[in-house]
Amino acid sequence: MASPLTEKAISEAVQHGNALLKFISPNDTGATGAHQSGFYLPKSAWEIFTPNGPTKGENSKHPVNIEWHDGRVTESVVTWYGQGTRSEYRLTRFGKDFPFLIPDTVGDLLMLVPTSRNDFNAYVFDQEDDIEEVMAALGVQPFEHWSIYKNGIAQIEDTDACLEKQFQEFAKALDKFPKTDVFSNATHKMLEHCVRELAKQPFDTKLMEYYSTEYKLFQVVERQICQTEISRLFKDVDDFLHTAASIMNRRKSRAGHSLENHVDSIFTEANLAHEMQPRVDGKPDIIFPSKEAYLDPLYPTEKLIVMGVKTTCKDRWRQVLNEGKRVKGKHILTLQPSISSNQLTEMYEAGVTLVVPRKLQADYPKDSPLTILTVEDFIEQAKKLIA
Repeated sequence: MASPLTEKAISEAVQHGNALLKFISPNDTGATGAHQSGFYLPKSAWEIFTPNGPTKGENSKHPVNIEWHDGRVTESVVTWYGQGTRSEYRLTRFGKDFPFLIPDTVGDLLMLVPTSRNDFNAYVFDQEDDIEEVMAALGVQPFEHWSIYKNGIAQIEDTDACLEKQFQEFAKALDKFPKTDVFSNATHKMLEHCVRELAKQPFDTKLMEYYSTEYKLFQVVERQICQTEISRLFKDVDDFLHTAASIMNRRKSRAGHSLENHVDSIFTEANLAHEMQPRVDGKPDIIFPSKEAYLDPLYPTEKLIVMGVKTTCKDRWRQVLNEGKRVKGKHILTLQPSISSNQLTEMYEAGVTLVVPRKLQADYPKDSPLTILTVEDFIEQAKKLIA
């Protein structure tokens, strides 16, 4: 159930029609030794937060007033840095003792809602339930770090014309939502047809492309199928709320199942023996090499791997510790753009190894003792281990 804070944030985004959502990174907090701390803002969405376009060779400043969810108000500034080698927007100036640009907020979700050209309401969510609720309500999925809710709808990033045609043909044939594996399989076929060079790319790249493309496909299908559903005359308030809840629950459920489907495909492509959702000790997401090996007391425990698959793992990573109890050290594959050093240390102390696509690892803290593998690295190590 949505907390009062998430309900307020969602209501304001819908009311004003625009919002920017981004996961806070070490680069934002200054932990990477960047030019200065301050929230990095995407150039492609500049019209949402400033009247000053990204002009090369110029710097510009736009003062804004921000009311934060804890009641504090800051006189901040959106600065475009276009001189020299820099080419970025930053939101800075928050005063002393500002609590949302410290290392422990890395991985939290920042939501900016412009209420006028010079005013914003801002929220920082640190609980996964709240983060999922906001993303599901607005229909957004922050890939890598950010996403945009603009003019009342989630924005679909630029899509290849070939893929767009495939999306429309797939959606045209539907009058109800297919199962998630149908979406996933269709996504693979579309990418195989339209992006043939993807077949030669590393598994890290493939996984990100599979997952993000399916999200775009889902958005196209959802808009077609749900348009009739949401434009009809509702019987009463309960009928409206039931419809809204159904849409949000579908969105939340799809994200996790989609990632599991694509991870399964990646390991199958790599000829890595594994079994999805085996019914053993807490039902882990994946066991390597198989459920049969796990249940065989004579099979060496050191040749078993238990893996959890999580789109985000700020809080829920602890669930994996109670799954597949025969194996003490656990692996978690996640698309979480970044995690604070303190949380990574907790994972390390719990015997967790993270598997994160290479593209997302750039913004992980460098001072963590935790082992973080790429997808390619994990596949190589797992094959040697279970051979």
